[in-house]
Amino acid sequence: MLRDSDVALREDDTVLARAQPPASSSRERIPTVTAATFNSHVLQGGGPIAVEFMTYGCAHCRAIEPILQEVAEALEGKEALFKVNIAVDGAVANTFEVRGTPTFIMFLDGKEVGRADGPHPNFASVLSALTQPFE
Repeated sequence: MLRDSDVALREDDTVLARAQPPASSSRERIPTVTAATFNSHVLQGGGPIAVEFMTYGCAHCRAIEPILQEVAEALEGKEALFKVNIAVDGAVANTFEVRGTPTFIMFLDGKEVGRADGPHPNFASVLSALTQPFE
């Protein structure tokens, strides 16, 4: 059973998005940033950084997650990856005009250099979406 703190609800009590992740996996390679940490980790983070704007209630986000974990492993040391749960930190998503999930925004030296909205959930497509802006 979901607690109120686990979901974002509309006025009619329709579940919009899970605010809490499913049970964590030992393979988790992509840290979550929040409104409080976004500036220091992403905008002041230097080198190439990709951020996934997602929700745990998004079916496409869940489908792409294992592939994204593989991509994160392949890019380790070359590019930093983070995620923002927009059910919890919607203000960050609004700042970058994120309208759907998953949306990937790539940053270089604190500036947006690329964006991909819901790439096809396979390794090559996700890898290309996350690295092409830095080539």
